[in-house]
Amino acid sequence: MAKTKIALVQMRSGTDPQRNMDAAEAAIRQAAGEGAKLVATPEVTNLVQKDAKALFETLRAPAEDTGVKRLSALAAELNIDVLAGSMALKGADGRAVNRSMLFGPDGALKAHYDKIHMFDVAIGNGEIWSESTNYAPGSRAVIAEAAGMKLGLTICYDVRFAYLYRALAMAGAVAITVPSAFTRPTGKAHWEVLLRARAIETGSFILAPAQGGTHEDGRKTWGRSMVVGPWGDVIGVLDHDEPGILYADIDAEDALSARQRIPALKGGREFTGP
Repeated sequence: MAKTKIALVQMRSGTDPQRNMDAAEAAIRQAAGEGAKLVATPEVTNLVQKDAKALFETLRAPAEDTGVKRLSALAAELNIDVLAGSMALKGADGRAVNRSMLFGPDGALKAHYDKIHMFDVAIGNGEIWSESTNYAPGSRAVIAEAAGMKLGLTICYDVRFAYLYRALAMAGAVAITVPSAFTRPTGKAHWEVLLRARAIETGSFILAPAQGGTHEDGRKTWGRSMVVGPWGDVIGVLDHDEPGILYADIDAEDALSARQRIPALKGGREFTGP
């Protein structure tokens, strides 16, 4: 199988969805112009807003969100797969959803995934996050075809829950996306090692486009968008928190080869206890 060129867009989204989508569209167009067949943006591409009142005043339902419509049209125009790493959207139960959306070369929505694991943590130094206060968690793991390979969809904090990644790989995913808005403390400590661990455990490519820098709402994110190979090697990284585009050429056969060398997916056993 020939190598496929993919691109990860690193952003610094703010509180204005229009500006955020302008930036995302410009980067996607640039990446497509460089030959990328799959372009992925980071978590909360359309809106980074920690003030709950302002958040819900801005959110729109998926069918009404102009950013969703723009990405669909853009995928069709450029004839590529576009993964909105995630979009903050209005959900059905009054809360928001943190939703990853994959648009195909015809503009159709191939698949969507709602973040399962909510970022409810107290990091220290007064930094407390309670994502479940405003966002409804998903409950369904998702795989879709993109750029000729099976792609597993996850979002940010999911990366700490290895069983999800194993399930996706067992179901045939050869690449797994981890669009993120990692905090600086957790990014510095854990970002790379978690991404490499998930790649090694599953024999999968890990594609992790990230938010980076100091955002309009005061949030500070780690950046360092990264592509990790199925042997755990870092294929590419943007070693900073500025907006940019990371390119990589990947071959699904490399994942299959890694799984043959270390057949951990086949070697799992049921057990009892402790």
